Amino acid sequence: MQNMENSSKPQVKIHKVSAGFVYFFGALGGLLFGYDTGVISGAILFIERQLHLDSWQQGWVVSAVLLGAILGAAVIGPMSDRFGRRKLVLLSAIIFFVGAIGSAFSPEFWTLILSRIILGMAVGAASALIPTYLAELSPADKRGSMSSLFQLMVMTGIFLAYVTNYGLSGFYSGWRWMLGFAAVPAALLFFGALILPESPRFLVKANKPEEAKQILKIMNKKNPGVVDSELADIKEQAAIKSGGWKELFGKLVRPSLVIGVGLAIFQQVMGCNTVLYYAPTIFTDVGFGVSAALIAHIGIGIFNVIVTAIAVAIMDKIDRRKMLNIGALGMGVSLLVMSFAMKFSGHSLTAGVICVIALTIYIAFFSATWGPVMWVMIGEVFPLNIRGLGNSFSSVINWSANMIVSLTFPPLLDFFGTGSLFIGYAVLCFASIWFVQKKVFETRNRSLEDIEETLRTRMAKSDAKNVEAHTSN
Repeated sequence: MQNMENSSKPQVKIHKVSAGFVYFFGALGGLLFGYDTGVISGAILFIERQLHLDSWQQGWVVSAVLLGAILGAAVIGPMSDRFGRRKLVLLSAIIFFVGAIGSAFSPEFWTLILSRIILGMAVGAASALIPTYLAELSPADKRGSMSSLFQLMVMTGIFLAYVTNYGLSGFYSGWRWMLGFAAVPAALLFFGALILPESPRFLVKANKPEEAKQILKIMNKKNPGVVDSELADIKEQAAIKSGGWKELFGKLVRPSLVIGVGLAIFQQVMGCNTVLYYAPTIFTDVGFGVSAALIAHIGIGIFNVIVTAIAVAIMDKIDRRKMLNIGALGMGVSLLVMSFAMKFSGHSLTAGVICVIALTIYIAFFSATWGPVMWVMIGEVFPLNIRGLGNSFSSVINWSANMIVSLTFPPLLDFFGTGSLFIGYAVLCFASIWFVQKKVFETRNRSLEDIEETLRTRMAKSDAKNVEAHTSN
Protein backbone atom coordinates (compact mmCIF):
# COMPACT_ATOMS: atom_id res chain seq x y z
CA MET A 1 0.00 0.00 0.00
CA GLN A 2 2.85 2.34 0.92
CA ASN A 3 4.60 1.60 -2.39
CA MET A 4 1.42 2.54 -4.26
CA GLU A 5 1.29 5.85 -2.38
CA ASN A 6 4.95 6.58 -3.12
CA SER A 7 4.53 5.84 -6.81
CA SER A 8 1.55 8.19 -7.01
CA LYS A 9 3.34 11.17 -5.50
CA PRO A 10 5.28 12.21 -8.59
CA GLN A 11 2.14 11.75 -10.69
CA VAL A 12 0.19 14.26 -8.58
CA LYS A 13 3.01 16.77 -8.76
CA ILE A 14 3.47 16.31 -12.49
CA HIS A 15 -0.24 16.69 -13.30
CA LYS A 16 -0.23 20.22 -11.84
CA VAL A 17 2.09 21.37 -14.62
CA SER A 18 0.67 22.08 -18.07
CA ALA A 19 2.60 21.60 -21.31
CA GLY A 20 2.48 25.37 -21.89
CA PHE A 21 4.07 26.00 -18.50
CA VAL A 22 6.85 23.53 -19.29
CA TYR A 23 7.61 25.10 -22.66
CA PHE A 24 7.57 28.69 -21.33
CA PHE A 25 9.81 28.14 -18.32
CA GLY A 26 11.97 25.65 -20.16
CA ALA A 27 12.74 28.30 -22.78
CA LEU A 28 13.02 31.21 -20.30
CA GLY A 29 16.76 30.59 -20.05
CA GLY A 30 16.92 31.79 -23.65
CA LEU A 31 15.56 35.21 -22.63
CA LEU A 32 18.37 35.56 -20.09
CA PHE A 33 20.83 34.33 -22.72
CA GLY A 34 19.68 37.05 -25.16
CA TYR A 35 19.42 39.84 -22.60
CA ASP A 36 22.85 39.26 -21.05
CA THR A 37 24.62 39.06 -24.41
CA GLY A 38 22.77 42.07 -25.86
CA VAL A 39 22.72 44.52 -22.94
CA ILE A 40 26.46 45.18 -22.89
CA SER A 41 26.35 46.95 -26.28
CA GLY A 42 24.68 49.94 -24.62
CA ALA A 43 26.04 49.59 -21.08
CA ILE A 44 29.71 49.68 -22.14
CA LEU A 45 29.39 53.33 -23.22
CA PHE A 46 28.71 54.31 -19.61
CA ILE A 47 30.95 51.72 -17.93
CA GLU A 48 33.88 53.04 -19.93
CA ARG A 49 33.45 56.58 -18.56
CA GLN A 50 32.68 55.73 -14.94
CA LEU A 51 35.31 53.02 -14.43
CA HIS A 52 37.86 54.81 -16.69
CA LEU A 53 38.48 51.80 -18.93
CA ASP A 54 41.00 51.74 -21.77
CA SER A 55 40.21 49.97 -25.08
CA TRP A 56 41.74 46.67 -23.91
CA GLN A 57 39.61 46.67 -20.76
CA GLN A 58 36.47 47.53 -22.73
CA GLY A 59 37.11 44.53 -24.97
CA TRP A 60 37.39 42.24 -21.96
CA VAL A 61 34.19 43.56 -20.37
CA VAL A 62 32.33 42.71 -23.58
CA SER A 63 34.10 39.37 -24.16
CA ALA A 64 34.05 38.09 -20.56
CA VAL A 65 30.54 36.66 -21.06
CA LEU A 66 31.74 34.73 -24.11
CA LEU A 67 34.66 33.27 -22.12
CA GLY A 68 32.27 32.27 -19.33
CA ALA A 69 29.86 30.79 -21.88
CA ILE A 70 32.58 28.47 -23.19
CA LEU A 71 33.26 27.27 -19.63
CA GLY A 72 29.56 26.89 -18.81
CA ALA A 73 28.75 24.96 -21.96
CA ALA A 74 31.73 22.66 -21.37
CA VAL A 75 30.74 21.79 -17.80
CA ILE A 76 26.94 21.80 -17.69
CA GLY A 77 26.19 19.41 -20.57
CA PRO A 78 28.06 16.41 -19.16
CA MET A 79 26.64 17.21 -15.69
CA SER A 80 23.10 17.10 -17.10
CA ASP A 81 23.66 13.50 -18.24
CA ARG A 82 24.59 12.61 -14.67
CA PHE A 83 22.30 14.76 -12.50
CA GLY A 84 19.34 15.47 -14.80
CA ARG A 85 18.22 18.39 -16.96
CA ARG A 86 15.90 20.02 -14.38
CA LYS A 87 18.49 20.32 -11.58
CA LEU A 88 20.91 21.99 -13.97
CA VAL A 89 18.21 24.48 -15.08
CA LEU A 90 17.88 25.43 -11.38
CA LEU A 91 21.64 25.79 -11.06
CA SER A 92 21.77 27.94 -14.20
CA ALA A 93 19.09 30.26 -12.75
CA ILE A 94 21.14 30.72 -9.58
CA ILE A 95 24.29 31.49 -11.58
CA PHE A 96 22.35 33.98 -13.74
CA PHE A 97 21.13 35.75 -10.58
CA VAL A 98 24.55 35.90 -8.91
CA GLY A 99 26.23 37.13 -12.11
CA ALA A 100 23.62 39.84 -12.71
CA ILE A 101 23.74 41.19 -9.13
CA GLY A 102 27.55 41.01 -9.08
CA SER A 103 27.77 42.95 -12.35
CA ALA A 104 25.38 45.65 -11.12
CA PHE A 105 27.31 46.27 -7.90
CA SER A 106 30.86 45.91 -9.27
CA PRO A 107 33.03 48.71 -7.82
CA GLU A 108 35.91 48.28 -10.27
CA PHE A 109 37.15 46.52 -13.40
CA TRP A 110 38.25 43.12 -12.05
CA THR A 111 35.05 42.53 -10.04
CA LEU A 112 33.03 43.35 -13.14
CA ILE A 113 35.09 40.92 -15.24
CA LEU A 114 34.61 38.12 -12.69
CA SER A 115 30.86 38.80 -12.49
CA ARG A 116 30.58 38.82 -16.28
CA ILE A 117 32.44 35.49 -16.51
CA ILE A 118 30.03 34.00 -13.93
CA LEU A 119 27.12 35.37 -15.93
CA GLY A 120 28.61 33.88 -19.09
CA MET A 121 28.77 30.46 -17.46
CA ALA A 122 24.99 30.59 -17.05
CA VAL A 123 24.58 31.76 -20.66
CA GLY A 124 26.70 28.86 -21.92
CA ALA A 125 24.89 26.42 -19.65
CA ALA A 126 21.53 27.56 -21.02
CA SER A 127 22.72 27.17 -24.61
CA ALA A 128 23.90 23.60 -23.93
CA LEU A 129 21.03 22.54 -21.70
CA ILE A 130 17.75 24.14 -22.84
CA PRO A 131 17.64 22.81 -26.45
CA THR A 132 18.22 19.26 -25.17
CA TYR A 133 15.60 19.65 -22.43
CA LEU A 134 12.95 20.97 -24.82
CA ALA A 135 13.77 18.39 -27.50
CA GLU A 136 13.42 15.52 -25.03
CA LEU A 137 10.07 16.79 -23.72
CA SER A 138 8.44 17.57 -27.08
CA PRO A 139 6.43 15.16 -29.26
CA ALA A 140 8.16 14.42 -32.58
CA ASP A 141 5.63 16.37 -34.67
CA LYS A 142 6.05 19.50 -32.50
CA ARG A 143 9.69 19.24 -31.48
CA GLY A 144 10.99 21.80 -33.96
CA SER A 145 8.51 24.48 -32.93
CA MET A 146 8.91 23.80 -29.21
CA SER A 147 12.70 23.66 -29.33
CA SER A 148 12.86 26.85 -31.38
CA LEU A 149 11.03 28.66 -28.56
CA PHE A 150 14.53 28.90 -27.10
CA GLN A 151 15.67 31.08 -30.01
CA LEU A 152 12.47 33.16 -29.78
CA MET A 153 13.29 33.84 -26.15
CA VAL A 154 16.88 34.73 -27.10
CA MET A 155 15.65 37.31 -29.60
CA THR A 156 13.11 38.64 -27.09
CA GLY A 157 15.91 39.00 -24.56
CA ILE A 158 18.06 40.91 -27.05
CA PHE A 159 15.14 43.22 -27.83
CA LEU A 160 14.52 43.87 -24.12
CA ALA A 161 18.23 44.68 -23.75
CA TYR A 162 18.02 47.28 -26.55
CA VAL A 163 14.95 48.90 -24.98
CA THR A 164 16.51 48.89 -21.50
CA ASN A 165 19.72 50.44 -22.84
CA TYR A 166 17.78 53.23 -24.50
CA GLY A 167 15.45 53.81 -21.54
CA LEU A 168 18.21 53.97 -18.91
CA SER A 169 20.78 55.86 -20.98
CA GLY A 170 19.88 59.18 -19.29
CA PHE A 171 20.77 57.99 -15.76
CA TYR A 172 24.26 58.39 -14.29
CA SER A 173 24.32 54.82 -12.93
CA GLY A 174 22.04 53.50 -15.65
CA TRP A 175 24.52 50.81 -16.64
CA ARG A 176 24.18 49.18 -13.21
CA TRP A 177 20.42 48.93 -13.67
CA MET A 178 20.93 47.65 -17.22
CA LEU A 179 23.11 44.78 -16.01
CA GLY A 180 21.20 44.14 -12.77
CA PHE A 181 17.78 43.90 -14.42
CA ALA A 182 18.65 40.35 -15.56
CA ALA A 183 18.24 39.23 -11.93
CA VAL A 184 14.43 39.53 -12.27
CA PRO A 185 13.90 36.87 -15.00
CA ALA A 186 16.65 34.78 -13.32
CA ALA A 187 14.59 34.64 -10.13
CA LEU A 188 11.47 33.86 -12.18
CA LEU A 189 13.28 31.00 -13.90
CA PHE A 190 14.43 29.57 -10.56
CA PHE A 191 10.94 29.46 -9.03
CA GLY A 192 9.45 28.12 -12.26
CA ALA A 193 12.10 25.40 -12.48
CA LEU A 194 11.23 24.21 -8.97
CA ILE A 195 8.06 22.64 -10.41
CA LEU A 196 9.26 21.83 -13.92
CA PRO A 197 9.26 18.09 -14.69
CA GLU A 198 12.41 16.16 -15.40
CA SER A 199 13.11 14.94 -18.93
CA PRO A 200 11.36 11.57 -19.49
CA ARG A 201 14.51 10.28 -21.20
CA PHE A 202 16.58 11.01 -18.11
CA LEU A 203 13.92 9.51 -15.81
CA VAL A 204 13.96 6.23 -17.73
CA LYS A 205 17.75 6.12 -17.44
CA ALA A 206 17.33 6.81 -13.70
CA ASN A 207 14.96 3.82 -13.44
CA LYS A 208 11.81 5.90 -12.94
CA PRO A 209 9.64 4.77 -15.88
CA GLU A 210 6.30 5.57 -14.22
CA GLU A 211 7.26 9.22 -13.72
CA ALA A 212 8.47 9.33 -17.32
CA LYS A 213 5.15 7.91 -18.50
CA GLN A 214 3.15 10.57 -16.65
CA ILE A 215 5.22 13.36 -18.24
CA LEU A 216 4.85 11.79 -21.69
CA LYS A 217 1.06 11.75 -21.19
CA ILE A 218 1.07 15.49 -20.50
CA MET A 219 3.34 16.36 -23.42
CA ASN A 220 1.47 14.04 -25.83
CA LYS A 221 -2.00 15.16 -24.68
CA LYS A 222 -2.48 11.84 -22.90
CA ASN A 223 -2.55 9.80 -26.11
CA PRO A 224 -1.91 6.32 -24.64
CA GLY A 225 -0.86 4.76 -27.97
CA VAL A 226 1.84 7.33 -28.61
CA VAL A 227 2.94 7.33 -24.96
CA ASP A 228 3.38 3.54 -24.73
CA SER A 229 5.22 3.37 -28.05
CA GLU A 230 7.53 6.25 -27.19
CA LEU A 231 8.21 4.89 -23.70
CA ALA A 232 9.17 1.52 -25.17
CA ASP A 233 11.58 3.19 -27.59
CA ILE A 234 13.11 5.27 -24.78
CA LYS A 235 13.59 2.18 -22.60
CA GLU A 236 15.35 0.40 -25.44
CA GLN A 237 17.75 3.30 -26.02
CA ALA A 238 18.24 3.97 -22.30
CA ALA A 239 19.45 0.40 -21.79
CA ILE A 240 22.59 1.36 -23.70
CA LYS A 241 25.41 2.30 -21.34
CA SER A 242 26.12 6.04 -20.98
CA GLY A 243 29.05 7.14 -23.09
CA GLY A 244 31.89 9.59 -22.71
CA TRP A 245 34.48 11.29 -24.90
CA LYS A 246 35.47 8.02 -26.56
CA GLU A 247 31.89 7.42 -27.70
CA LEU A 248 31.44 11.07 -28.74
CA PHE A 249 34.36 10.80 -31.16
CA GLY A 250 33.52 7.20 -32.12
CA LYS A 251 32.27 5.93 -35.44
CA LEU A 252 28.59 5.73 -34.46
CA VAL A 253 28.30 9.37 -33.42
CA ARG A 254 30.60 10.83 -36.09
CA PRO A 255 27.77 11.96 -38.45
CA SER A 256 26.03 13.71 -35.51
CA LEU A 257 29.27 15.29 -34.35
CA VAL A 258 30.00 16.64 -37.83
CA ILE A 259 26.49 18.14 -37.95
CA GLY A 260 26.73 19.63 -34.45
CA VAL A 261 30.18 21.15 -34.91
CA GLY A 262 29.60 22.24 -38.51
CA LEU A 263 26.29 23.99 -37.82
CA ALA A 264 27.72 25.61 -34.67
CA ILE A 265 30.68 27.08 -36.59
CA PHE A 266 28.76 28.17 -39.68
CA GLN A 267 26.07 29.88 -37.59
CA GLN A 268 28.77 32.23 -36.25
CA VAL A 269 31.15 32.71 -39.18
CA MET A 270 28.28 33.87 -41.41
CA GLY A 271 28.44 37.09 -39.39
CA CYS A 272 25.17 36.92 -37.46
CA ASN A 273 26.43 38.29 -34.16
CA THR A 274 28.62 40.95 -35.74
CA VAL A 275 25.52 42.33 -37.45
CA LEU A 276 23.43 42.08 -34.27
CA TYR A 277 26.11 43.56 -31.98
CA TYR A 278 27.48 46.19 -34.34
CA ALA A 279 24.32 47.30 -36.17
CA PRO A 280 24.50 50.83 -34.66
CA THR A 281 28.13 51.12 -35.82
CA ILE A 282 27.13 50.01 -39.31
CA PHE A 283 24.29 52.55 -39.38
CA THR A 284 26.55 55.43 -38.28
CA ASP A 285 29.14 54.38 -40.88
CA VAL A 286 26.58 54.90 -43.65
CA GLY A 287 25.54 58.33 -42.40
CA PHE A 288 22.92 57.88 -39.65
CA GLY A 289 23.14 59.89 -36.42
CA VAL A 290 23.75 58.10 -33.11
CA SER A 291 20.17 58.56 -31.86
CA ALA A 292 18.71 57.39 -35.16
CA ALA A 293 21.05 54.38 -35.11
CA LEU A 294 19.92 53.35 -31.60
CA ILE A 295 16.25 53.71 -32.52
CA ALA A 296 16.86 51.69 -35.71
CA HIS A 297 18.53 49.06 -33.50
CA ILE A 298 15.34 48.78 -31.43
CA GLY A 299 13.34 48.49 -34.66
CA ILE A 300 15.57 45.61 -35.75
CA GLY A 301 15.03 43.99 -32.35
CA ILE A 302 11.24 44.11 -32.81
CA PHE A 303 11.55 42.74 -36.34
CA ASN A 304 13.81 39.96 -35.04
CA VAL A 305 11.22 38.79 -32.52
CA ILE A 306 8.41 38.84 -35.11
CA VAL A 307 10.38 36.83 -37.68
CA THR A 308 11.53 34.31 -35.08
CA ALA A 309 7.91 33.86 -33.94
CA ILE A 310 6.98 33.07 -37.55
CA ALA A 311 9.86 30.57 -37.68
CA VAL A 312 8.50 28.84 -34.56
CA ALA A 313 5.11 28.50 -36.26
CA ILE A 314 6.53 26.94 -39.46
CA MET A 315 9.41 24.94 -37.96
CA ASP A 316 7.64 21.59 -38.18
CA LYS A 317 6.07 22.26 -41.58
CA ILE A 318 9.30 22.68 -43.59
CA ASP A 319 12.33 20.35 -43.63
CA ARG A 320 15.25 21.55 -41.50
CA ARG A 321 17.75 21.21 -44.36
CA LYS A 322 15.57 23.25 -46.71
CA MET A 323 15.27 26.01 -44.10
CA LEU A 324 19.05 26.11 -43.63
CA ASN A 325 19.71 26.32 -47.38
CA ILE A 326 17.08 29.00 -48.02
CA GLY A 327 18.40 30.98 -45.06
CA ALA A 328 22.02 30.78 -46.17
CA LEU A 329 21.14 31.85 -49.72
CA GLY A 330 19.05 34.79 -48.51
CA MET A 331 21.72 35.89 -46.03
CA GLY A 332 24.50 35.66 -48.61
CA VAL A 333 22.63 37.71 -51.22
CA SER A 334 21.64 40.32 -48.60
CA LEU A 335 25.24 40.71 -47.44
CA LEU A 336 26.44 41.14 -51.05
CA VAL A 337 23.86 43.87 -51.67
CA MET A 338 24.80 45.60 -48.41
CA SER A 339 28.51 45.36 -49.20
CA PHE A 340 28.21 46.83 -52.68
CA ALA A 341 25.99 49.65 -51.40
CA MET A 342 28.63 50.50 -48.80
CA LYS A 343 31.53 50.14 -51.20
CA PHE A 344 30.33 52.08 -54.22
CA SER A 345 27.67 54.53 -53.04
CA GLY A 346 29.58 56.61 -50.48
CA HIS A 347 27.56 58.24 -47.70
CA SER A 348 24.53 59.06 -49.84
CA LEU A 349 21.01 58.68 -48.48
CA THR A 350 20.26 56.05 -51.11
CA ALA A 351 23.21 53.94 -49.95
CA GLY A 352 22.09 54.25 -46.34
CA VAL A 353 18.55 53.14 -47.14
CA ILE A 354 19.78 50.19 -49.23
CA CYS A 355 22.11 49.13 -46.40
CA VAL A 356 19.33 49.26 -43.79
CA ILE A 357 16.95 47.26 -46.00
CA ALA A 358 19.63 44.67 -46.86
CA LEU A 359 20.71 44.34 -43.24
CA THR A 360 17.09 43.91 -42.11
CA ILE A 361 16.49 41.20 -44.74
CA TYR A 362 19.72 39.48 -43.65
CA ILE A 363 18.54 39.41 -40.03
CA ALA A 364 15.13 38.15 -41.14
CA PHE A 365 16.68 35.16 -42.92
CA PHE A 366 18.96 34.43 -39.96
CA SER A 367 16.20 34.71 -37.35
CA ALA A 368 13.86 32.48 -39.37
CA THR A 369 16.40 29.76 -40.22
CA TRP A 370 19.95 29.42 -38.90
CA GLY A 371 19.17 31.13 -35.59
CA PRO A 372 16.62 28.57 -34.34
CA VAL A 373 17.36 25.54 -36.56
CA MET A 374 20.95 25.14 -35.35
CA TRP A 375 19.85 24.93 -31.71
CA VAL A 376 16.97 22.60 -32.58
CA MET A 377 19.18 20.18 -34.51
CA ILE A 378 22.01 19.89 -31.98
CA GLY A 379 19.32 18.89 -29.48
CA GLU A 380 18.10 16.18 -31.86
CA VAL A 381 21.01 14.48 -33.60
CA PHE A 382 23.00 12.95 -30.71
CA PRO A 383 22.16 9.52 -29.22
CA LEU A 384 20.59 9.48 -25.76
CA ASN A 385 23.62 8.02 -23.97
CA ILE A 386 25.78 11.06 -24.87
CA ARG A 387 23.15 13.68 -25.74
CA GLY A 388 24.16 16.08 -22.98
CA LEU A 389 27.86 15.72 -23.79
CA GLY A 390 27.31 16.12 -27.53
CA ASN A 391 25.10 19.18 -27.09
CA SER A 392 27.62 20.63 -24.65
CA PHE A 393 30.54 20.09 -27.05
CA SER A 394 28.64 21.70 -29.94
CA SER A 395 27.74 24.66 -27.72
CA VAL A 396 31.39 25.09 -26.70
CA ILE A 397 32.35 25.18 -30.38
CA ASN A 398 29.57 27.69 -31.07
CA TRP A 399 30.64 30.01 -28.26
CA SER A 400 34.32 29.69 -29.22
CA ALA A 401 33.46 30.65 -32.81
CA ASN A 402 31.31 33.50 -31.45
CA MET A 403 34.22 34.81 -29.39
CA ILE A 404 36.70 34.56 -32.28
CA VAL A 405 34.35 36.32 -34.71
CA SER A 406 33.45 39.03 -32.19
CA LEU A 407 37.07 39.72 -31.24
CA THR A 408 38.31 39.77 -34.85
CA PHE A 409 35.48 41.90 -36.25
CA PRO A 410 36.80 45.35 -35.14
CA PRO A 411 40.36 44.86 -36.48
CA LEU A 412 39.05 43.23 -39.67
CA LEU A 413 36.63 46.13 -40.06
CA ASP A 414 39.53 48.60 -39.76
CA PHE A 415 41.63 46.64 -42.25
CA PHE A 416 39.06 45.77 -44.93
CA GLY A 417 36.26 48.29 -44.34
CA THR A 418 32.58 47.33 -44.07
CA GLY A 419 32.13 47.02 -47.83
CA SER A 420 34.79 44.34 -48.33
CA LEU A 421 34.43 42.55 -44.99
CA PHE A 422 30.81 41.53 -45.47
CA ILE A 423 31.63 40.01 -48.86
CA GLY A 424 33.75 37.50 -46.93
CA TYR A 425 30.83 36.67 -44.65
CA ALA A 426 28.61 36.26 -47.74
CA VAL A 427 31.03 33.70 -49.22
CA LEU A 428 30.82 31.69 -46.00
CA CYS A 429 27.00 31.77 -46.25
CA PHE A 430 27.22 30.12 -49.67
CA ALA A 431 29.80 27.60 -48.38
CA SER A 432 27.33 26.52 -45.69
CA ILE A 433 24.90 25.36 -48.40
CA TRP A 434 27.47 22.81 -49.59
CA PHE A 435 27.96 21.62 -46.00
CA VAL A 436 24.22 21.16 -45.41
CA GLN A 437 23.77 19.27 -48.69
CA LYS A 438 26.69 16.92 -48.04
CA LYS A 439 26.76 16.38 -44.28
CA VAL A 440 23.37 17.13 -42.67
CA PHE A 441 20.58 14.53 -42.54
CA GLU A 442 16.91 15.41 -42.06
CA THR A 443 15.33 15.19 -38.57
CA ARG A 444 11.88 16.77 -38.99
CA ASN A 445 8.91 14.68 -37.76
CA ARG A 446 11.20 11.88 -36.56
CA SER A 447 11.39 10.64 -32.99
CA LEU A 448 14.74 10.99 -31.23
CA GLU A 449 14.90 7.20 -31.00
CA ASP A 450 14.30 6.86 -34.78
CA ILE A 451 17.15 9.30 -35.45
CA GLU A 452 19.44 7.28 -33.19
CA GLU A 453 18.43 4.03 -34.92
CA THR A 454 19.38 5.61 -38.26
CA LEU A 455 22.89 6.24 -36.93
CA ARG A 456 23.22 2.61 -35.87
CA THR A 457 21.95 1.37 -39.24
CA ARG A 458 24.44 3.61 -41.05
CA MET A 459 27.32 2.28 -38.96
CA ALA A 460 26.25 -1.32 -39.55
CA LYS A 461 26.13 -0.75 -43.33
CA SER A 462 29.53 0.95 -43.24
CA ASP A 463 31.04 -1.94 -41.26
CA ALA A 464 29.54 -4.46 -43.70
CA LYS A 465 31.06 -2.58 -46.67
CA ASN A 466 34.46 -2.51 -44.99
CA VAL A 467 34.32 -6.24 -44.29
CA GLU A 468 33.27 -6.93 -47.89
CA ALA A 469 36.10 -4.74 -49.24
CA HIS A 470 38.63 -6.43 -46.94
CA THR A 471 37.43 -9.90 -47.98
CA SER A 472 37.63 -9.09 -51.71
CA ASN A 473 41.20 -7.83 -51.29
